[in-house]
Amino acid sequence: MKLLTVTNNEHIRQFLECPVQLYKDDPNYIRPFDHDVENVFDPAKNKLFKKGEACRWILVDNQGNTIGRVAAFINPSTVHKDNKQPTGGMGFFDCINNQEAANMLFDQCKTWLTERGMEAMDGPINFGERDRWWGCLAEGYDEPNYCMHYNAPYYNELYQNYGFQVYFKQYTYYRDVRTPLSQKLMDKAANVWNDPDYTFEHYQHDQLEKYALDFHKVYNAAWGGHGGVKVMPEKVAINMFKSMKMVIDAEMMWYAYYKGEPVAFYLQIPELNQIKKKLSGGSFGWWQKLMFMFHRKTGASKKLFALVFGVVPSQQRKGVESAIVKAFNEHVRKSLGNPPEDPFRDFRYESLEMNWIGDFNPKMMRTCELIGGEISKVHHTYRKLFDESVEFERMKIIH
Repeated sequence: MKLLTVTNNEHIRQFLECPVQLYKDDPNYIRPFDHDVENVFDPAKNKLFKKGEACRWILVDNQGNTIGRVAAFINPSTVHKDNKQPTGGMGFFDCINNQEAANMLFDQCKTWLTERGMEAMDGPINFGERDRWWGCLAEGYDEPNYCMHYNAPYYNELYQNYGFQVYFKQYTYYRDVRTPLSQKLMDKAANVWNDPDYTFEHYQHDQLEKYALDFHKVYNAAWGGHGGVKVMPEKVAINMFKSMKMVIDAEMMWYAYYKGEPVAFYLQIPELNQIKKKLSGGSFGWWQKLMFMFHRKTGASKKLFALVFGVVPSQQRKGVESAIVKAFNEHVRKSLGNPPEDPFRDFRYESLEMNWIGDFNPKMMRTCELIGGEISKVHHTYRKLFDESVEFERMKIIH
């Protein structure tokens, strides 16, 4: 076996094709678009390269066949965040079921990170946001959501045998959207729902900038500038909404206002892997874009994906999160002309999966359970301490 640093187009092709070959007989594997993977490693597309760095490798056997791949990263903004030791990252790990092969890939990441002053590594993680390619799948081996890490069960043994330990667990919640909301949620929503100072509305395509800026205000109030989360500039929010324009279903994106000011959002989009699986290969040229939009418009996706749920601090624990879900449900019920006991009859979506929630965030876990969510997938984010004499600590619980 031989490790090769990815340095040319042929190596890139092998890196992209590695999981495709490993999972060619697995009906649940859905290949992502190549550009979504390559953008992670493109300094022109990934702003983390301004201060951070990344490297990736492929592992080939004696016949030249690609049998594994991996990448290592250093993100300066998270190296010391909540860590007693400088911690780097590794990700995009795929490998045959062979511990020796896996160890070669892990060792390469450890060596590369050690040379740069790291004393631990988390993985599998992304050189970017946590909503993509984060965590090793441990339960729920069905079709992944778009850009969700998918792997065979044996991967967990490869990690653990090397010395990785579970740093935190990630829960993906599922809900049958046709199921009526619980009375508990209705009761919690009542005070806000009956207060005329609160209003609720869904996104409008012809007012993209307005809703992007409303999102920006709530996001920064809820997370920006504290807890290690950077303040989001207005331009970033607007560009993010522009990038989502082709997939947004306006009636699935909801906002809450108090005396006219945005205080919460609940953003959902059609789950994209339900469309991607109808398109072969990893290219996203003009034909693929045309077919993507065709399948999007003809309702190929029967699953919703909840991107993010946010409430400004001053409105938390008042029932706003319950009321905004109720507003969404009431809108769907009335638009379909359905009775309260069967609000989602003939609705174009059948199920909902939510962006993962870490086991360090019991408050958000309770919110997911309140709206009727049940855990459908579990991923593990592992941590490997290079000095095994150091006491291992799991991610701290958010209170």
